[in-house]
Amino acid sequence: MPKLGISRGSNLLPLTLIIFTLLIQNGSTAARTTTNSNLHFKEAPQFYNSPSCSALNSSENAVHVSMTLDIAYLRGSMAAILSVLQHSSCPENIIFYFVASSSTETASLNLIIKKSFPYLHYTIYPIQDIAAVAGLISTSIRSALDCPLNYARNYLADLLPQHLQKVVYLDSDLILVDDIAKLAATPLSGDSVLAAPEYCNANFTTYFTPTFWSNPSLSLTFANKNRKPCYFNTGVMVIDLVRWRAGDYTTKIVEWMELQKRMRIYELGSLPPFLLVFAGNIAPVDHSWNQHGLGGDNFHGLCRDLHPGPVSLLHWSGKGKPWARLDANRPCPLDGLWSPYDLLQTHYTLES
Repeated sequence: MPKLGISRGSNLLPLTLIIFTLLIQNGSTAARTTTNSNLHFKEAPQFYNSPSCSALNSSENAVHVSMTLDIAYLRGSMAAILSVLQHSSCPENIIFYFVASSSTETASLNLIIKKSFPYLHYTIYPIQDIAAVAGLISTSIRSALDCPLNYARNYLADLLPQHLQKVVYLDSDLILVDDIAKLAATPLSGDSVLAAPEYCNANFTTYFTPTFWSNPSLSLTFANKNRKPCYFNTGVMVIDLVRWRAGDYTTKIVEWMELQKRMRIYELGSLPPFLLVFAGNIAPVDHSWNQHGLGGDNFHGLCRDLHPGPVSLLHWSGKGKPWARLDANRPCPLDGLWSPYDLLQTHYTLES
């Protein structure tokens, strides 16, 4: 099947593709006036299993993927879904579990998914008590981080089918350029509940406030000599749902969120509770599966380059999103790698 973007596991940037894509976008995005409430998406091509794939006759043969769905980030979600399917050796064996913020949104989102991906195996699960989730959220450094759906990863073990044992969780602002089965096969050794890319060179202390570090009982959270906490990105995770449920980790995360409401111990949205509960106790994922930070920082969203090394997944974490920058005719060079997966139906469609 044809591949767009960069090759699997490659560290070479296709400069000609970037330039060509940006020329296409600069010619077409000026006319875009589509609003979030009036999105229309093209139907994606159908992808088929390679001959070596097993038939999807049980959960064991499937790759289970969970993502959130909402109107604000729907364009990113659609591109992410397409990239997962396009680069999979066994796309017919992928099952998606989407989480929506409410039952009222589910019907309209279902119509959009069915129209663009009529062959997709998926279910949409609304968060039943969105008000309770919203009540636990404290304001952070960026308003987009305060959306209740941003906390859906906390509740996957409760929302998804109880027979489901393991799931790959993906943010909506990323694309894959490698086979997701490789990521799903990440071993969760020992008693690890989740696997994620770790970044031990990051200054871990900056993720919590002086109030946290000056409190003797709180600062002891990471004092265990067998625990070496590192920052990890929660936008790409492999989660063992059986171990999560057995350890009641949703309750542990919620307890930290409740404490945050009483005394401010962190600033950065849904990430710090995960660090408090799991940092130093996770299975590692190769950094190629999270070329992160392409959206810049949380304040300005400036352009960034790729980190050194191979690429399996591109992640526009940060303030800048590729679809917004392309529409504003202010794209970053790497946004051209996202645009081939954009399914938005515009008034002026240019086909190469």
